[in-house]
Amino acid sequence: MPTNKNAMTRYKILDELLSNRYHNYSLDDLTEEMNRRLNDLDIDSVTRRCVEKDIHYLEYDGPFLVDIERYSAPGYNKEKQKSIVKKCLRYSNPSFSIFKKELTADEEYLLSEALSLLGQFEGLPNLDGLEGLCLGLGVKQDRKIISLTKNPLENSSLIGQLFTTISQRQVIELTYHTFNDEKNEKEVAVHPYLLKEYNRRWFLFAAADSDDKLLCFSLDRIGNVKPLPALKYRDYKGDLNAYFDDIIGVTLHIGQPVEHIVFWVSDVSKHYVDTKPLHDSQIHYKGVQENSYREEYPMFEGGSFFSIDCVENYELIRELCSFGAELVVLSPKEISQEITSRVKKMYDRYKKLS
Repeated sequence: MPTNKNAMTRYKILDELLSNRYHNYSLDDLTEEMNRRLNDLDIDSVTRRCVEKDIHYLEYDGPFLVDIERYSAPGYNKEKQKSIVKKCLRYSNPSFSIFKKELTADEEYLLSEALSLLGQFEGLPNLDGLEGLCLGLGVKQDRKIISLTKNPLENSSLIGQLFTTISQRQVIELTYHTFNDEKNEKEVAVHPYLLKEYNRRWFLFAAADSDDKLLCFSLDRIGNVKPLPALKYRDYKGDLNAYFDDIIGVTLHIGQPVEHIVFWVSDVSKHYVDTKPLHDSQIHYKGVQENSYREEYPMFEGGSFFSIDCVENYELIRELCSFGAELVVLSPKEISQEITSRVKKMYDRYKKLS
């Protein structure tokens, strides 16, 4: 057995890669992915020859005696910019693992509950083996404990497809159309990163393969998803969740400043806004600051004063307008005027009915 103190770490990584049916790994691919994961653990990189020896040990010399399948798969050589056929490796049995062990009673119970919840999510119908796992663990799904609302216009199976491509780090080709042009569909190769739900609609955030530009796709505009195994997946650099820190919804205009938005909410809605903040930055003013605002805006009796720090976008304005007369934006002036303009348009249209 190799004496390298990191040998078991490498075996664990190889075990995950060789059991993966969503990627075609050649020896060079295994070495590159191995070093990426080792670097994440602050462990020195290894050579192709080292990975080759590790595989030989797992297959012939060690206690595992694993059955490894060699096969050919399409690939792409970026340096020569041409398609190739590469020699790949994987476990003959996709469910095999050298680290597999029996579940404890507590682990089985927790997994059963997790599978029961996952099975209620209609957007994930195509996770392979879910039904078999539920049967094997005796998970009963005779009643729903949590109910999830979905957009009836969305193809719910897309969530499952995209969930799998993100978790398996696959490049995909999307067929999609815009809201205003449903007939003309476009195709784009992307690196998928995140599924996000907002206002009963699901969105996919992904980077274009051509230029790494971060794109947002509404799932109800996606027609088809096709894996592109010949293209190598590129991880998102940074924390994608930080993308949403300064916005409401999913629309971010790069370079636009964060606005300090102060607003008054009537007694009718103040408890709702207080217990369900419009944004994580929301502040409910009390004491000295509240008295200061009451002196500045004496025309607003009762209620409460709040503020949020957000980038202006469509979702922000819509959220502020959704409270009608129960919420008034006090500053900045530009956002207050935008809402005033929308209210006037609404009034003019309703006036036509009278």
